[in-house]
Amino acid sequence: MSKEAQLKIERLNKSFAGPQGAIRVLDQIQLHVKQGEFITIIGPSGCGKSTLLKIIAGLDTKHDGLVELGGSPVKAPGIDKGFIFQEHRLFPWLTVEKNIAADLPLSDPGVRSRVNELIELVKLQGFEKAYPRELSGGMAQRVAIARALLRRPKVLLLDEPFGALDAFTRAHMQEALLDIWRENGTTMILVTHDIDEAVFLANRVVVMKSRPGSIRTIIPIDLPYPRKRASVSFQEFRHKVLGEFERVEELELVDSSGI
Repeated sequence: MSKEAQLKIERLNKSFAGPQGAIRVLDQIQLHVKQGEFITIIGPSGCGKSTLLKIIAGLDTKHDGLVELGGSPVKAPGIDKGFIFQEHRLFPWLTVEKNIAADLPLSDPGVRSRVNELIELVKLQGFEKAYPRELSGGMAQRVAIARALLRRPKVLLLDEPFGALDAFTRAHMQEALLDIWRENGTTMILVTHDIDEAVFLANRVVVMKSRPGSIRTIIPIDLPYPRKRASVSFQEFRHKVLGEFERVEELELVDSSGI
């Protein structure tokens, strides 16, 4: 893993216009992410997790502060940033292979080769000609991940990609995502409300608080892969992250009560 940060976020502030004036939603965000890291972000609803992800993706550029990817300022969406939403957002009229190819022609040998490589990576061999309606939720998200990886982005951004899945499928998809990460080496930043998911996946867990949204702490998860959720060491890290999350919630209650 490179010592130089691939993604640099420094002094990031973001405000939205409100009826009583500007509302600060992100305050002095500082985050450096190295090439190949897996970062998860947790925090209470409304703390700006998804807004932060959209800023990294270049989908929201109205902010103050520095956001750089690969040494260049993030000014717009681009092929160097893949984005996965909670819904798979596949085109229902296209097959799996055509959804992955997106706007590129499968008749091009280079595109065909890359699509075949990604189908193998996400373990969907045999479903190349299937349509989204013929896929399970987990399979559809695998197609979405493959499509996001098509142009070899520097970073893959995932906004609660497994939130709509049942518990069994969610656990299976977490394992699949780790396999993809290890095989592909793409930097990943995933937003989640699930503390187990955050600890299971991440090299580091970013815990955010709101009013305004800021980073409370960053917890390194020094556990080897594959991780066992029932292990003592996993539970120790889970309790550490949960403790920080509960302190954030306690602060939220104090702030809202005016104490």
